[in-house]
Amino acid sequence: MQQIPAAAATGFLMTDQYQLTMAQLYFREDLHRTPAQFEYFFRSYPDYDSHQAGYCIFAGLGPLLDWLQRTRCQERDLACLRSQTGPAGERVFGDDFLHWLAAEGHFGAVSIRGLQEGRVMHPEAPVLVVRGPLAVCQILETPLLNHLNYPSLIATKAARVQASARGGSVLEFGMRRGPGAAVNAGARAALIGGADFTSNVGASHWVGLPPRGTHAHSMVQAFMGLGADELTAFRAFAAAYPDNCLLLVDTVDTLGSGLPNAIRVFEELRAKGHRPAGIRLDSGDLAYLAIQAARELDAAGFPDCKIVLSNQLDELVITQILAQIEEEAADHGVDPAALVGRLVYGVGTSLITSRGHAALDGVYKLTAIARGDGDWQPAIKISETAAKTLNPGDKGLWRLYDRRGKANADLVGLADEDPGQCESLVLHHPADAQVQRRLDCEQVGEVEDLLVDHVVDGDRRTGTEGIDALRERRRADLDRLDPGVRRLVNPHVYHVSLTDALWRQKQDLVRRMRAEHGLGDADP
Repeated sequence: MQQIPAAAATGFLMTDQYQLTMAQLYFREDLHRTPAQFEYFFRSYPDYDSHQAGYCIFAGLGPLLDWLQRTRCQERDLACLRSQTGPAGERVFGDDFLHWLAAEGHFGAVSIRGLQEGRVMHPEAPVLVVRGPLAVCQILETPLLNHLNYPSLIATKAARVQASARGGSVLEFGMRRGPGAAVNAGARAALIGGADFTSNVGASHWVGLPPRGTHAHSMVQAFMGLGADELTAFRAFAAAYPDNCLLLVDTVDTLGSGLPNAIRVFEELRAKGHRPAGIRLDSGDLAYLAIQAARELDAAGFPDCKIVLSNQLDELVITQILAQIEEEAADHGVDPAALVGRLVYGVGTSLITSRGHAALDGVYKLTAIARGDGDWQPAIKISETAAKTLNPGDKGLWRLYDRRGKANADLVGLADEDPGQCESLVLHHPADAQVQRRLDCEQVGEVEDLLVDHVVDGDRRTGTEGIDALRERRRADLDRLDPGVRRLVNPHVYHVSLTDALWRQKQDLVRRMRAEHGLGDADP
């Protein structure tokens, strides 16, 4: 079988085998150029067992659009496909199909509309709508999901960590334990979601932010192994980085050795006109140690020194640390508010791996297809589980805000509807036929159309956006979410509803399909 370099595996062949075999089937049946529409959406928020999310942050779109622009089927890809054989030794892909791939194996005929990257998203609502030739859109399924699911998962986790930090800085430290090269996408997503900086040097330069880091225990160990001591190691680090000296103080004894030695080095730096950056705590009772460190640093005249905490942090651990500080700090003569304001959180494994919920269940489903006369027909998949029965057809997505300016619901409807012009709206639960509600116009403060054109017939309409713009979009959306939805534990349910017109279309299609297959009547 033909082999390619590892880097080439991220090109056109970055898809599942069955996407290509389906594409060949469409080609053989002369369906490959049939206009089709697929939607990307996710089914449920991340649930971390002891706590859960009440929202998600959309991330990964920029790199996906970049990939679409540069990717097409190349001769090395064709050689690989040509070399594939089945169990009986027969070739899997014929020359006729490969010839078509050589000419049309690209995404220049694809259109994409959807949410802007960095926005809050909710389950069962269309995030991206993809239109184009059936075979090409089919091949796109796997790389699209690969580019979006993991970054959105990490951006969501980062937003929760940032919220728990209550204004403190968050550093993404997870590269060493992340999933291979995906840590670059994960670091970018963490920066969108709420991390201020990352230790990942390559990802930092990719997005245009300076990397951040301290030093390892091994630096102190190396000096001690060569006959010196912790103080000598600290002085060497300070000499190399006098204006960015942040010392890890728990290699030997945090309060008995590390902190006193750090303060001594800071005093020497101050005497030379430099301003030390702070210390890092990586083990032990972080809340207690932070209080003691703040007390000693304040007494030595270093109230502005940052205290970086690391070691298996996540949103709940940070919340617990801050609760302990608020309860105990004053007893040790430390202002709890001032201490909370100087803390920095180095979050590693828990963030880059989304510990507790390892995958976002984003899916990509066919929702409409054009017949020979050009008439678009809604497509539906019926499941024994009502929640998995697709919402069919070409759809729009609107966000409804109440009179306070808070997001009240996301409304999924037919693309030609205009909820902003309705005197009242009937909102249906996506799966439960018995649950609906009515909103009168005076209850709605604003109706926002969420889907924008990103690509039209291969022409990219939204440019590359900087990390600051994506962060601001995330901040603005979170500010307009009800505080109950943002809760870290047991969040309030945010409603995603169907318009009356879409709900009726869905019911009609389910009944028709069941009748055509002799399944009898049932609730859709």
